[in-house]
Amino acid sequence: MLQTSPAPFRSILVIQAKFMGDLVLASALAENLRLEFPGARLVFLCEARFESFVIAHGIASEVVTFSRARMRGTTLERAKELCAMVRALRRFRFDLTIDLTDSKTSRIITGFVNARTRVGYDPPERPLRLLERQPANVLARPYGFGGQHFLYRYLSPLQALGIGLHVAVPRIQPLPVETAKALALLRKHHLRPNAFVVVHAGASFEGRRWQPERFAAAIVEITGETGLDVVLVGGPDEHGIAERIVARTAPSVVNLVGQLSLERLLAVLDQARLFLGNESGPMHMAAAVGTPVVGLFGSTNPSRWGPVGVSSIALRPPMPCHCVARDLCRWQDSSKACCVWRLEFKPVVDAVLELLSRTEVKLERAI
Repeated sequence: MLQTSPAPFRSILVIQAKFMGDLVLASALAENLRLEFPGARLVFLCEARFESFVIAHGIASEVVTFSRARMRGTTLERAKELCAMVRALRRFRFDLTIDLTDSKTSRIITGFVNARTRVGYDPPERPLRLLERQPANVLARPYGFGGQHFLYRYLSPLQALGIGLHVAVPRIQPLPVETAKALALLRKHHLRPNAFVVVHAGASFEGRRWQPERFAAAIVEITGETGLDVVLVGGPDEHGIAERIVARTAPSVVNLVGQLSLERLLAVLDQARLFLGNESGPMHMAAAVGTPVVGLFGSTNPSRWGPVGVSSIALRPPMPCHCVARDLCRWQDSSKACCVWRLEFKPVVDAVLELLSRTEVKLERAI
């Protein structure tokens, strides 16, 4: 179904309940909606830990949050969390909902919110189950505007609504106050803007993390070849990974794992010369601030999930994969496959050196 001219929507809900990388990609949809409907109330439904980032960077004007832990809890916990979400959302009286999550739960939410215009996907990412119905009355193609990257899945609802594409890639600017604090933090560790590489060795699943020992070997080689410093970043649950790297590289790296809010991380990424890391949210954040990216991929296809809008190199071992972790790997699910472990050390170092040679320091960031 195609709506040939956009209605004057006043209250818009975007259901985006996944991860940080998805949120960054979805920010491009949000920017297009703001440009098309400048007076509209734009609300995101997302996990509670993303609330301050979404509001602070103007991705949405308001946020309704949920707890992922409770949504993964007992049947009673899930039911209570779902009811609380629906009650909070119905107070807005939305006249447009866009379901980016495209799941059974998000379709239930769309049905209960019952906006006048409800955008979903045809076909959905996973087939509808028995007795499950599609509550959307405007259906978007899986990938719009001729794109193949997952970004275009998130932009596709615009095309279904008859809205032109004004902004094609995510661009998120760090907050001035966070930039000032990031610069102070860099000075504390004797780091100069544009003279360090940010390394993120974590990911949501063990099999998506290139081996810490290989990261360490790459860091030693990169610092020796370039003279650049290295900063490790990551969440509080990634301390163990960082310690394994530091043990093999100290004192050539600064370990900031678990010390940065999402807002501060974005500002640090903006000051970096290059980002090196696994396919993850920080990779997409680095791309969104224009920092060159070397991304490490396993069974996930970089043409669908690679960094966009920035100079980058995506590395992936030859496929099909010869499994190296049969006791852990679930090859049918690209988010739980261990193929990235097959990446060798030298191609990663070569990619970093190549990308450094063909990109320039952003003079406006240098001090």
